[in-house]
Amino acid sequence: MSAPEANLLGDLPVWDLGALYAGTDDPKFAADFDSVEKEAQAFAQAWHGRLAALDGAALGDAIRTYEAIEERLGRILSFASLVYVTCMDDPDLARFHADAQARASEIASMLVFFTLEINRIEDAKIEAQLQAPGAARYRPWIEDLRVYRPHQLSDELEKLLVEKSVTGRAAWSRLFDETLAGLRFNVRGKELTEEETLHLLSEPDAALRAEAAAALSDVFGKNIKLFALITNTLAKDKDIEDRWRHYPEPATSRHLSNQVEPEVVAALVSAVREAYPRLSHRYYALKARWLGKERLAFWDRNAPLPNQPDRRIGWDEARDTVLSAYADFAPQMADIGRRFFDRRWIHAPSVAGKISGAFSHPTVPSAHPFVLMNYQGKMRDVMTLAHELGHGVHQVLAAEQGALLADTPLTLAETASVFGEMLTFQALLKTARNKAERHAMLASKVEDMLNTVVRQIAFYEFERRVHDARKQGELTQDQLGEVWLTVQGESLGPSIDLSAGYENYWCYIPHFIHSPFYVYAYAFGDCLVNSLFAVYANSAAGFQEKYFTMLRAGGSKRYRELLAPFGLDASNPAFWQSGLSMISGFIDELEAGPD
Repeated sequence: MSAPEANLLGDLPVWDLGALYAGTDDPKFAADFDSVEKEAQAFAQAWHGRLAALDGAALGDAIRTYEAIEERLGRILSFASLVYVTCMDDPDLARFHADAQARASEIASMLVFFTLEINRIEDAKIEAQLQAPGAARYRPWIEDLRVYRPHQLSDELEKLLVEKSVTGRAAWSRLFDETLAGLRFNVRGKELTEEETLHLLSEPDAALRAEAAAALSDVFGKNIKLFALITNTLAKDKDIEDRWRHYPEPATSRHLSNQVEPEVVAALVSAVREAYPRLSHRYYALKARWLGKERLAFWDRNAPLPNQPDRRIGWDEARDTVLSAYADFAPQMADIGRRFFDRRWIHAPSVAGKISGAFSHPTVPSAHPFVLMNYQGKMRDVMTLAHELGHGVHQVLAAEQGALLADTPLTLAETASVFGEMLTFQALLKTARNKAERHAMLASKVEDMLNTVVRQIAFYEFERRVHDARKQGELTQDQLGEVWLTVQGESLGPSIDLSAGYENYWCYIPHFIHSPFYVYAYAFGDCLVNSLFAVYANSAAGFQEKYFTMLRAGGSKRYRELLAPFGLDASNPAFWQSGLSMISGFIDELEAGPD
């Protein structure tokens, strides 16, 4: 981003990681590493081989000690990761991050026995142990562990996998991240990052969009062999481990970690795919008509509408917009959100070497979350801020559960973030000065929802087909491109022209590399929020209290328990149709036109 453009946005914050460590040379960082290694050694000596014979009180003591070690190790790894992702082109920080990961893996390997041993305890025995108050608190964590009982390997193999992860999956992920962060795209004489170039695809200048797309296609094409190698290697690595663990299909491990039944995910995917014609196909046909075209070029998919105001939204305005929407829902939500701004828990500028995209990292309960985004002043960036701040509020509230119970399955984690987006959108919609302005806002929201629901289910289909095909042998870059074009064509419909150059756009999606099959969680969360928001709109007093209770639960309750107070049941196929109907309803209004 040029200096004049950055000045329009105001003073974009960079985070202060002091809640974790003062810097990479902080003596406390090295001291903590030394002490946590000694604690792990002492823990293994004290408890290895003894868990089945313990009474409930002693097992509770052992779990609390394990939790404390995990928290300290989590603090170290969180800092090493966060200090690295904003400067991935810095070789010293890359080495710092890699060395921290390697040492942490060695320490983690000392602790592997603990969860494996818990899983080998007979059902009757562990049920008796869980009657003790100290152990009972950890029942949800233990139940989550025990779903992996049929899939765990021997202690030696599990330890080997932990130690080799640094030179295996983590190394390939690092190669992906550093390669992507180092790519530069020449657009009108400027060398831009991937994030900055993708941002141009939503600019009002059609020629600029086309040039940005050409630059992306060119650079992706020149690097596609490497991205294909990374994808093939990680897919094969996963296939090998899945076979050893007896997972029936590639997404099984993700369903288990999300605590969601495969049939529930299948119902979601089926509902969204069946809805393609009345959602994405219908909307993009409308948009092509609005732009005066028979079909949209793929670089026009996120183009602003004709006569849609194009202005940069300054950081202060974005902050006030989101916090005001949060405050209208519940003052407590805005109070928590304000901490992220006042205490510098956000890293906002788009700079060279910084990882693309956005996230909220929960770090550890004794600290607080940190939000990363690449803010460039578009309305979509405001919605991204609302999204990540929703995660952040959730993570702050769930921290009271402690290190082992604070983490929320991805499906519910995305609920809080998408709910934050919806609050912000509904607040903005009320400010529309006329029907034309409301029309533009609705169109923008529909596009966001299609990106969250339709696009993410298409991503999930791409992963499924790639991982299934990889079982038969390595996929060429052309084969990967063919799968990509097929699923994108199915999801986007006939009004989008997927012309030459688009076949390689699968290569920059980080979820495929870092978190296989993560992507359906976005669609799950969006449909869930649509249903949840309908309950909120029609509910009596008390919704906010139920909502905060859900967020505070973290990972201590399953999604069925958390949704029951709202009268929602995600296992009912009709649930997904209800969630999709909100998107369809918005498109109905857009079809009717602004007049």
